[in-house]
Amino acid sequence: MRRIALLLVAVMLFSVLAAGCGGQAVKEKTDNVTYEEVQKEQTAGKKPELEPLSPPVKVTVGMKEVVSDAGVLIGMAKGYYEELGIEIESVAFNTGQDMINALGAGQLDVGCTVTASGLFNAILRDIPIKIVGDKGINVEGQGYYRLMIRKDLVDEIKDFKDLRGRKLAVVGTASLDEIALDRVLNQGGMTTNDVDLQVIRSFPDIVAAMSNKSIDGGMVIEPFVAAAIAKDIADPWKDPSEYDPDAQTALLVYGKSMLDRPEVANRFMVAYIKAIRDYNDAFFKNINKDEIISILAEYSVVKEKELYEKMYPVGFNPDGFVRMKGIQMDLDWYKQRDLLKGELEAEDVVDNSYAEYAVEILGRYSE
Repeated sequence: MRRIALLLVAVMLFSVLAAGCGGQAVKEKTDNVTYEEVQKEQTAGKKPELEPLSPPVKVTVGMKEVVSDAGVLIGMAKGYYEELGIEIESVAFNTGQDMINALGAGQLDVGCTVTASGLFNAILRDIPIKIVGDKGINVEGQGYYRLMIRKDLVDEIKDFKDLRGRKLAVVGTASLDEIALDRVLNQGGMTTNDVDLQVIRSFPDIVAAMSNKSIDGGMVIEPFVAAAIAKDIADPWKDPSEYDPDAQTALLVYGKSMLDRPEVANRFMVAYIKAIRDYNDAFFKNINKDEIISILAEYSVVKEKELYEKMYPVGFNPDGFVRMKGIQMDLDWYKQRDLLKGELEAEDVVDNSYAEYAVEILGRYSE
């Protein structure tokens, strides 16, 4: 009996020691995992909740309701802004400078615009304006904003050097349009000083001028690119990826009233990025394309649905981020021509934090 009792004690002692060693092994394994790693594992796949603003807030947006305004137009149509407590009011402006002035004065919340010396000089005057998102870039092989050449001249103007002395048009100088044309000409060792530069204030009028042969070519944007091709007026010539691959063609800009209200600014960006992802899904993945075309035909200035099948699509970064290299290139261009009244770098004019916030809420876009 005593022998059995001793045997039981030995077995129990062995069990306790084994359990202790096992516990130590588990503890050592746990000690190698940080608290942050455990928390990350527990919250993986969970995205932060975003409550709508209450009461709803009106946000005024300066835009021309063109296709590159898809991030606002689609978001309005699908209720993305409304569900976050934002009411969008579209405001039209005669010039980009008028829009910049309104943004700086707090009379306009958001601007859908392009790079211009006036924008950067306003920032140099400490007017609180920031570039916060992508509103349009050229897609390689499908540039929606490009130099077009008169159809009857394609056999004469084959390469960049053939542009020397030609009569070429832009809708404005000291802005995106002159920069873009200048970069075309740089490929042939020239600048806009080496051509007969014409300023024609609207894209339809540039196409009309090519039609009546009063100019040789011009910088044109969709849907006028597709229209000029369809009417056999102009040739799309070289793709912008050959002469301006890093360009940030159009910009989303916040004014003082948005910068002072991050709770509104962040929610606006979430809705905006949801909408441009819908656009990307439609035109680059063929997902719900008919629905998105119907929305754009209703809300934008391009009303003909069949045109959307012919146009080169606007490119958007589906995570909303601005091309910093493109912005820096624009700033350098203005500096070289003494069009800036001070020193600026891309980091001074761009704030990608709103896009970062939206990506935190929505997750990265799946290509």
